[in-house]
Amino acid sequence: MTVTAGLSLLVYAVVDAVNSGWGSTGTLLRLAGAAVLLIAFLAIELRQRHPLMPFSIFRLRTLRGANIVGLLIGMSLFSMFFFVSLYLQNVLHYSPIKTGVSYLPLAIGIILSAGAASQLVTRIGFKPPLIAGLLLVAAGLLWFSQVPATGGSFAADVLGPSLLAAFGLGLAFVPVTIAAVSGTSSQEAGLASGLINTSQQVGGALGLAILATIANSRTQSLFHAGVHSSAVTLTKGFDRAFLVGAGFAIAGAILAGLLISSRESREHAAAARGGEVAAVPAPAG
Repeated sequence: MTVTAGLSLLVYAVVDAVNSGWGSTGTLLRLAGAAVLLIAFLAIELRQRHPLMPFSIFRLRTLRGANIVGLLIGMSLFSMFFFVSLYLQNVLHYSPIKTGVSYLPLAIGIILSAGAASQLVTRIGFKPPLIAGLLLVAAGLLWFSQVPATGGSFAADVLGPSLLAAFGLGLAFVPVTIAAVSGTSSQEAGLASGLINTSQQVGGALGLAILATIANSRTQSLFHAGVHSSAVTLTKGFDRAFLVGAGFAIAGAILAGLLISSRESREHAAAARGGEVAAVPAPAG
């Protein structure tokens, strides 16, 4: 209850800050309440004989790194789908059904790249494809940040970055899941698997809250500056959000390089080739 309420209040505080103001009493009280609830969660867990999340699991370096990277994957990518949908419907004037169909190339790209990632992990370990995937995601989001407000089209402005981000997503999801359970005992594997899924979902919620706030702030500032074209103000807001999302992905790639053990990555590949571990676990999400 404390962790769910704390994270929910944190997300609401970030989302509403664009309307209330970051220095407003309401925003500060919500942020303080979220901090109190999350601290209460930590205090409760530390006192329990059988805690929901034993903190001893964080002794594993690669697990810690994978969860931090998973958080950034969620922050960068989950919000991408939100803003692309808004761009297709509110700027290119696609119907909801046509917008959904437009995601088919992206979905196919994820399936193909996830299969490729499984093979790469077996050959070279989970660290290199994870970093490569995050860099592709960053490149896709940077490309998305150039979508035009007028004269844009799906083929020219959405399809290319969608495929690039899709291949990056598939390359990143499989390795980060494997990294998150690397080095855990059989008793810890379930907890580690649940933890990486939670990190990605929490990252998605926080990332969407942050990027939606950034996009709304940019849109409102342009409107108050005298730009009254909704297509222009919305697109400029989306562009800013995509740019910050690319920054999250780049940060994830850097932290993957620093926090995830290259030795464990190579050892996993060697064990997978020797048939000592399952080569292809189910991807997160």
